[in-house]
Parts: sequence; C-alpha cells; structure tokens
Amino acid sequence: MERILVTETLKKVGKKVTVAGWVANKRDHGKITFIDLRDSSGVLQVVFTSDLQKKAADLKSEWVIEITGEVKERPESMRNTELETGSVELQAKEVKVLSKAKTPPFALETDGYEVDEEKRLKHRYVDLRRPRLQRNLRIRHKVLHFMRNYLSKEDFVEVETPILTKSTPEGARDFIVPARLQPGKFFALPQSPQQYKQLLMVGGLEKYFQIVRCLRDEDPRGDRQAEFTQLDIEMSFVEQEDVLDLLEKLYITLVKELFPEKKIQKTPFPRLNYADAIKKYKSDKPDLRKDTENPNELAFAWIVNFPMFEKSEGKGKWNAKHHPFTKPQIKNAKEITKKNIGDILAFQYDLVLNGNEIAGGSIRTHEPEILEKVFEVLGHTKKEIKEKFGHLFEAFEYGVPPHGGIASGLDRLLAVLLNEPNIREVMAFPKTGDNRDLMMDAPSDVSKEQLEELGLKIVKKKK
Repeated sequence: MERILVTETLKKVGKKVTVAGWVANKRDHGKITFIDLRDSSGVLQVVFTSDLQKKAADLKSEWVIEITGEVKERPESMRNTELETGSVELQAKEVKVLSKAKTPPFALETDGYEVDEEKRLKHRYVDLRRPRLQRNLRIRHKVLHFMRNYLSKEDFVEVETPILTKSTPEGARDFIVPARLQPGKFFALPQSPQQYKQLLMVGGLEKYFQIVRCLRDEDPRGDRQAEFTQLDIEMSFVEQEDVLDLLEKLYITLVKELFPEKKIQKTPFPRLNYADAIKKYKSDKPDLRKDTENPNELAFAWIVNFPMFEKSEGKGKWNAKHHPFTKPQIKNAKEITKKNIGDILAFQYDLVLNGNEIAGGSIRTHEPEILEKVFEVLGHTKKEIKEKFGHLFEAFEYGVPPHGGIASGLDRLLAVLLNEPNIREVMAFPKTGDNRDLMMDAPSDVSKEQLEELGLKIVKKKK
C-alpha cells in the first residue's frame, strides 16, 4: 500500500492507510499503547492494542517505522486541538521497523534554545527534526519562491555566476582554491557576484537577479557566517530611486502575503542621511521601532548618502566605504582631489530593519576615468589596477550602460521575520562563530598526496 503523509489521514476516515515516520513519543496505558508518529507534515496519534501492543513495547524514541491501519475519528472529548491531526487517530494493524535509533543527544520536544549550541550543531541532522526548525526552513523556501516569482514577473532573469573566480582586493578576505592544472595559481570563491553582475549589464541583460551563496574568510563577528545567502539584483539604465522603489515594493508585498501578522511601521520606508543617522542614533543601522518589545513590528528604513571613502584605522589609508565600484556623487574624475576625499558622498544605500542591516547596494561607476581614480585613491598603482581589474576596464570599452543594484542578506531578513535570535536558526547547516562545521568536522587535514599533487606545502606558524 502506498504511503501517505500523516496530515492526509484527515481525509481518510474509515479507510486503511500506510504511514511512516519517526517515533516522537510513546505512552503505555495498560491494555492500550499510544505512539505519536512524526513525519515532515506533522504528528499523528497511533493506537496499538491486542497482539500489536507487544510490538509497540519494543519501539523506542526516534525509531523509523511504517504502520498500516485504519483511520478513525476521535471522540469529541478526546480530540487534541493543538495538533492538526487531533481529530483522528490510526488504529494500527501492521507495524514494520525500518530503522532503529540511538537515544537522541538532546530533547526534541522543546524549542531547543536551552540546548548547548555546539551540541546542536554537532548533531544538526537530529536538531532539524525539531518543529521550529522545520517551520523555519519551510518558510525560508516560501520566501525564496516568492522572490523568484515576483522578480520574474518584473522581467528579471535569474543567472548563475561562477563559484571559481579571480581574487581581487575589493572587501573582505577571499577563500582561495589552488588550481591543479595551473600550478602555483589560485581561484577565489566569490565574496559576491559583484563584477559578474556588472558584466551582465555590459552584456545587455538589463535586469538580473540571483539567490546566491557568498563566501568571505572573515574573523569571527557575532551574527555572521563564512558563507551566507543573498538576493542579488542588478539593473541597467536606472537611478538610485528605481532600485530603492523595486526592493521596497518587493518587501512590502512579501510581508503582506507571507507574514500577515507583521505590521510595517511606516510606508514608504523612511529615508535617513548617513550623517544624520550617526549623529542622532550613533549607528548606521538604527532600530526605529516605537515598541521594541513587540516582535511583530517591522521598522524598515533607508540609509542614504554614505561617504564614498573612509580612513582605515591606524594606517592612514583610504578605504571604500562600500566597495570601489560604487559611483561617487561627482561629475568627473577631476573632482576627486586630496583635499576633498573625505567629503565626497556616494550613491550608496542600505536598508535596515529593526536594528539590522538587511540590504546594501549602490549605483555603479560606469565611467572608466572615475573608476580608475577611485582605485588610485585606495592605493593601487596603474599596474595593479590593470592586473586585478583589467578585464572590467576592457569590458567597459565595448559600451557599458549606467547601472546599479542591491544585495539583500536573506539569513538576516528571515531571522527578523521569524523572531529568531540569530541567523543560525534559519540556516539548514550553519557553522560556529569561528567558522567550523562540527557535524562534518571541517575544516580538516588533507592527505600528503593531495598537497603534493597541488604543489603545496604546509608551513606551521612560529609561536
């Protein structure tokens, strides 16, 4: 008999069905034994009597079993209103053990916040059986599905960009990958698809998006992961307002359709100048909620007019506040002088939500002269610019439209919308704060043979 999900039993009263899943709970009541069977759709009470009660006695928590029986309606006084299937139960006729299980390393009946996080990450495949995490991943799927449909209707095209790319000095530290067929050379894993999406604009695509993994080899920093997911968007022939308007409408519609219990504090989203936000709130990602104790209140706000450059601490060098491809608020390269570097603003914008930066983007520089000047301010020689970014400058020689975009951190967005304390609770397989995968025991050593094939040698740092 074909297996059905436990929630489908609601439409099968009086019929014989087969269900399968995990033993969530067992209760013995003399001549009758109850099993709560859990599958991906929910939980169903199964009743064992007579000869089958002896088999039920052997069943343990988290064993995987298959049960065939008759679906019966529960008496009104015996219904469980907390369960979707609480109006029915399954009278077991046959039971088959598909897989036995060790005792779980922690309780699954709770929300899990009280369990040591490293233990949860070590046994993530068990932790994921928790209803809260099942819910989070299913809602995550709905959010991503909504975004894809919304942008597709707006004539955007989803394009996958390479994971193996070139290491360029544009932000955080790269993860690098040795190239076996080109000894001594390395690929980099993408911090973002920044240059590729700009090249797609050169290629005439005009409207691009991608739900993409980004990888940054950063030092441990609170609510951040070495790899994360973002909604990446780029558009041609646009100004700043066009990009802001697109994302604002997307999020307003998303909240309305998928999170109707949430209330957006103000629409259109407020606009704050970066300098004003710093002066008033001492932060470029202020929490503007009127009642911070209300988890269903959403205070979106745009932060605009960021400085183009900022001084690096202790070194006296200039860094790009966002990234070097951001368009300065100037007319030509001659307006960038040593005297006014710190005063130049950028067409950069961030979207903040309840004290979290959830998106950031900019209008891009499409004039080669200005882009080259920006790199020079950041300390790159003309030779270095050609070596690191020559491909981009060459592409611009073939006709580049004005363009801009934005990237939204989906893990942070989901954590806020799902009232979770950190992004690890909305990711299937997160890492620890210091970028370790406890479940897979990664990073790990590789064999001597692998290193030799790649022409690499491990040199231990001196203490």
